[in-house]
Amino acid sequence: MTGDLSRFSINQMTVKQLSLPELVDTCRELGVGNVGLWREPVQSYGVEETAKLVRDAGLTVTTLCRGGFFTAIDPEERAAALADNRRAIDEAATLGTDTLVLVSGGLPAGSKDLHGARERIADALAELGPYAESNGVRLAIEPLHPMYASDRCVVSTLAQALDIAERFPAQQVGVTVDTYHIWWDDHAPAQIARAGAGGRIHTFQLADWTTPLPEGVLTGRGQIGDGSIDMREWQRHVEAAGYTGAIEVELFNDVLWARDGREVLAETAERFVAHTD
Repeated sequence: MTGDLSRFSINQMTVKQLSLPELVDTCRELGVGNVGLWREPVQSYGVEETAKLVRDAGLTVTTLCRGGFFTAIDPEERAAALADNRRAIDEAATLGTDTLVLVSGGLPAGSKDLHGARERIADALAELGPYAESNGVRLAIEPLHPMYASDRCVVSTLAQALDIAERFPAQQVGVTVDTYHIWWDDHAPAQIARAGAGGRIHTFQLADWTTPLPEGVLTGRGQIGDGSIDMREWQRHVEAAGYTGAIEVELFNDVLWARDGREVLAETAERFVAHTD
């Protein structure tokens, strides 16, 4: 296809109907050089096998999704989460990516304490940050839209994410800037500048906001260009803050998943060219 795809990264979840070999083959056919991977399909295929597959294809793994879910109160659950995140860091290192995206976790059952949940995230990062750095991996806190605060992520804004991240060295903990989750926030541009000044923009992701949202809202991330978000505006914000890395398109969308994955990947690459600078 025509257009510059040098910074385009296809997040695996956008085309989850493709197997890893199919994803790699389609990337090669389209001239896509970057992929963001997810732990579950990578584990199913084999971490070492996936690393060899993408390496042999000349692909760069821009991120691994996802670690996190740090908010449990029960000591055994908390220990299990920390152990799982250490495995995620190991997997990221094996895959050759320097960025593990974190979805921090929602409120534990019966709890209404947002502040306490956020403090438990910081406590977990204090343990995991040095381990990540020793493996050449950065932890990228992703703030999620407030509609996910109760069940998936008590970190809802970039300001909240940075308030936690800035307790740690930037080479250990930074943030994920995802248009889908922050486009509504008038304070987000200033927080992007804050993140950039501290060297904490570890990845930049695109998805559009389309309504009505589906039941359950998790699969409402629209194809770029189909919704309300000005992708170029947010790209300019992150680039003004010094970000020069890959731009990932990460879509959870049942309609896209029901289509031929190769066609969706080609369409997504075309939309990327059409809606970014």
